[in-house]
Amino acid sequence: MIGKRFDIRTILFDSFFMNGAQFIKLIRKIGKKNGVEVRFDSRSGKGSHGRLYYGERFTTLKDRKKEIGPGLYRKMLRDLGLNEEI
Repeated sequence: MIGKRFDIRTILFDSFFMNGAQFIKLIRKIGKKNGVEVRFDSRSGKGSHGRLYYGERFTTLKDRKKEIGPGLYRKMLRDLGLNEEI
């Protein structure tokens, strides 16, 4: 996928549903490509929740081991200012 444009919808719907850890990995890859700092702060949430920062924007990420459904996935992308086509 390096050097190619990829569609997050393809990853989500055609391949698999991702868990929180995979979502963080994907956002870090996008951040690196775009020169945006990405960090996860587990102290900002209760229990297994935490905040994932993409530059100045953030979203709340639930348990990193649990699966993320399509609706929550889209909401988290919107929170971070990203769309489904990157």
